Amino acid sequence: MNEPSRIEHEHDPDGVDEGKRLVRVGGDKGLSLAERLSERWQRLAWRSPIHKLRLRGRHPLKLIAVVDDPFLGDIARGRALLDGMLSFRGETRNIAGLGLDRPGFSRTFAEYLHSFAWLRDLSSVTTRAQAVPIAEAIMRQWIAAHAEHVAEPAWRPDLTGRRILFWCAHAPLILSSSDLVYRSDVLNAFARGARHVDRTADKAGPGAPRIAAWAGVVAAGLMLPGGDPRRSFGEAGLHRAIDASIFADGGTAGRSPERQLDVVRLLAMVCQTYAARRLEPPEFVSDALVRAVGALRGACLGDRGLSSWQGGGPVTGDTIEQVIEATGIRTRPLKQARDWGYQRLSAGKTTLLVDAAPPPVARLVEGGCASTLAFEMSDGAHRLIVNCGGARAVHAAVPEQLAEGLRTTAAHSTLVLADSNSTAIHADGTLGRGVAEVEVSRQESDTAMRLEASHDGYVRRYGFVHRRHIAVTPDGLDVRGEDSLVPAGKRHKAGDTPFAIRFHLGAEVEVSPTADGHAAFLRLPGGAVWQFRAKGAALTVEDSLWVDADGRPRPSEQIVLSGETSAGGVSVSWVLRRAR
Repeated sequence: MNEPSRIEHEHDPDGVDEGKRLVRVGGDKGLSLAERLSERWQRLAWRSPIHKLRLRGRHPLKLIAVVDDPFLGDIARGRALLDGMLSFRGETRNIAGLGLDRPGFSRTFAEYLHSFAWLRDLSSVTTRAQAVPIAEAIMRQWIAAHAEHVAEPAWRPDLTGRRILFWCAHAPLILSSSDLVYRSDVLNAFARGARHVDRTADKAGPGAPRIAAWAGVVAAGLMLPGGDPRRSFGEAGLHRAIDASIFADGGTAGRSPERQLDVVRLLAMVCQTYAARRLEPPEFVSDALVRAVGALRGACLGDRGLSSWQGGGPVTGDTIEQVIEATGIRTRPLKQARDWGYQRLSAGKTTLLVDAAPPPVARLVEGGCASTLAFEMSDGAHRLIVNCGGARAVHAAVPEQLAEGLRTTAAHSTLVLADSNSTAIHADGTLGRGVAEVEVSRQESDTAMRLEASHDGYVRRYGFVHRRHIAVTPDGLDVRGEDSLVPAGKRHKAGDTPFAIRFHLGAEVEVSPTADGHAAFLRLPGGAVWQFRAKGAALTVEDSLWVDADGRPRPSEQIVLSGETSAGGVSVSWVLRRAR
């Protein structure tokens, strides 16, 4: 087994630029009509005789090496496979009758199936001897339905790239048969997939999809005989994909921490393909992985697990630690992601993460959220303030309408004006107009860490800028905030405009409002108590929910500060103080 080299990240990539104003400009347009037509034409071209000819070539007799997969799979999904079931986020199918020629499963289940990510889950719960018959049973069905039929989703560039990576890493599970015809079919499917992704990788969207596609090209170049030209071609494509997908601070274009975790795994698997050949990965891959790990750690709360942003759910701390350990990289959490957009304030046992950037551009991501200036907060291993989260990571039993509701501004811990989203969410799922510019100023001193940020998402419709100021004392026991609506632009709605500032509470937090209606006590498991007090708005406690690491909504509560703002604006102050 090849061990990745351990990298020490010596320089300080997350030093805070005190007082510097950071501005990021977002966009609100999805794919143009011409781009949509081009994508459709590309998919139709896959079925053409010309493309079929391009996929022909020599049949490889074997893979050059077997790649080590350094990551653990999902134990529950692995055990389901042992029981003859393929299961993903609550959707379960019998392996014996997947019906791949007439699939009726969801998009997320299809991605899990066609990427062959389930091989990792299977290998994590059993021996090779027990896993081989199960893997072969699914593999034979896939070859019969898709090996010669090039169409989405099975042949989507990113899924083809992932499939190649997993086939390389778990080849013993799919190539141990004594059936020579079957073995030849598997290797031929591998080679055809490589030729397909050679020509389609750049059609995948920026971020994890494009990196996955080009990672497959590189892996095929390393693992198939005579692959040196493909390897060079793939390295050039992967370099372009990384440049287009990963910011200088290490964050990814889609701004989702869960996708960030995906990219870290992809880059680490690429490094393992080189290790299997006793080669060093290109410097641009190693550098991107170091930066990506720092950003990933920066998006974690005190329980070491991921915070919930841009459709992703709260991946557990154990999973994150295993992934980081497997990469062999030691680096500090990124404090100030200038491009990725997350600001981390950490003092004592208190950690806050603030979304200080516009939502991702519509063409870069599906399922983006209107979460600008929301924050999550933890006290040690306990989550105190959260976002509802999980819009793209929910259990299959969750109604689609509820899943879409998790993308709204109201599902995040921030200010909502006139019960509307700070960035529009269209009926087709894309993001529309709203936040285009976010201004950020951050200072750190011996007395406090201070973050001031504002966004223009409500200027066009209501004539107000939302400004949020947060200050944390060095011991982390006192967090003070102020939310202001400042007049801006030319449009001002007649009369007063209602607003609500929402603080969604962790599922295990017990809340008790005080009799005067201005404060509440928040009790955490273990006995810690925080006092929340506000001035300038009415305080109420309402029902809420939080999507857990399994994608299941759990009942919780939220503190809501509500009021109305006149044309002159309004300011609401609040404080969170740890009582004991």
